[in-house]
Amino acid sequence: MAAAATPCIRVVDLHKRFDELEVLKGVSFEVHRGTVLSMIGASGSGKSTLLRCINRLEAPTAGDVLFEGQSLVQANGRALGYNEINRLRRDLGMVFQQFNLWPHMTVLQNVMEAPRHVRNMDKAKAREVAEACLRRVHLWDKAGAYPARLSGGQQQRVAIARALAMQPKVMLFDEPTSSLDPELTEEVLAVMRELARDGTTMIVVTHEMGFAREVSDHVMFLHNGLVEEQGPPERVFGAPQSERLRQFLSRTNVQQGSRA
Repeated sequence: MAAAATPCIRVVDLHKRFDELEVLKGVSFEVHRGTVLSMIGASGSGKSTLLRCINRLEAPTAGDVLFEGQSLVQANGRALGYNEINRLRRDLGMVFQQFNLWPHMTVLQNVMEAPRHVRNMDKAKAREVAEACLRRVHLWDKAGAYPARLSGGQQQRVAIARALAMQPKVMLFDEPTSSLDPELTEEVLAVMRELARDGTTMIVVTHEMGFAREVSDHVMFLHNGLVEEQGPPERVFGAPQSERLRQFLSRTNVQQGSRA
């Protein structure tokens, strides 16, 4: 799918500090509508913090994040308020490492909850949207089940459906398969591949190098809070320029020039 001329997400010289620890040291990049960006790198490189700053779960120390040209950080020289951030955040779907489903609600009720209370949909419309999202992640047959009766992969697919039910313009994934075994990992990645084929704009923090290589339009390698290298997946994985990236790929068993 061809990228739009105006970036959907634009990150400008982003810094994030926790007391004396500087986690992000000036990160800039763009994501265009209908494309997939994968962020890779070792633990502690700043990937998840960067994603949380984009979604404003963390407040950047400096720099800016623009969503469809509008800052998620400031307006007219002042920091955005809580209600302003929440209004913009509704269009950014987030899928975390942990599933965070309501244990006392069925799968269908979990997916209906945010559309009803955040989007103010009536019950019938929210149910219609939730049913469509559960079918999209191949879990309509589990609509009446409770989370405790589902596998980890199924719970994560419910979490994806819950994010999709908000009808976001961008989906953010923070290592969504990190707590799953290989078989369950594959069922979640299969759903994410379908979303990518459907033209969903996605930013994915992942340690699944094969997925990043196969699905991404652009790959960004972070090291010590900076973008060490970025580019199309065939170049990042097939002909890395940075020695740090070559070492990282070697440790993750990615063979240059072949699919992982």
